[in-house]
Amino acid sequence: MENPHAERQAVLIERITKNADKCTEVIVELNHCIEEILRANSYVKTAADLITKYHKNVQYNLEATKGQDA
Repeated sequence: MENPHAERQAVLIERITKNADKCTEVIVELNHCIEEILRANSYVKTAADLITKYHKNVQYNLEATKGQDA
């Protein structure tokens, strides 16, 4: 006679395994999409970095020449 609890556990383990596999597939696809977005935004990040450095240089030069205007 087979153990009914073992059968139920086997069914539950199979469902958990299938759901874990589906979850893994979705996470892999999500990672792929995020990588594509990051690659596409690399030029925007470069431009933002340049603008930030330019802004810091302008601020520095304004502070440095503040006392020289008088």
